[in-house]
Amino acid sequence: MTPIAVVTTVGSRAEAQAMARALVERKLAACAQISEIESFYTWEGAVQNEPEFRVLFKTTRERYAAVESAIRELHSYDLPAIHAIAFEHIHAPYAQWVEDNSTGA
Repeated sequence: MTPIAVVTTVGSRAEAQAMARALVERKLAACAQISEIESFYTWEGAVQNEPEFRVLFKTTRERYAAVESAIRELHSYDLPAIHAIAFEHIHAPYAQWVEDNSTGA
């Protein structure tokens, strides 16, 4: 299995926490990290500036489709940002832990 990080952003800490808990409980991700950020983006023809919360899920490439589906199910945005980042290098025992805890079972 190939470890990856899947990232999304949400509008509130409560939504970030609920999403993080749900995916970890479903064993779609080994862990989730929440960071408070400030975002600038264009939406409906205007530049927006909003506080957001980034949620980073550590999972495997094999779980990506299920993780994306769960994020879309739980997300409040019309067009959620969902993207994955491959790990170029990863500590082997940590990679094994991610795999063991992202079984989807």
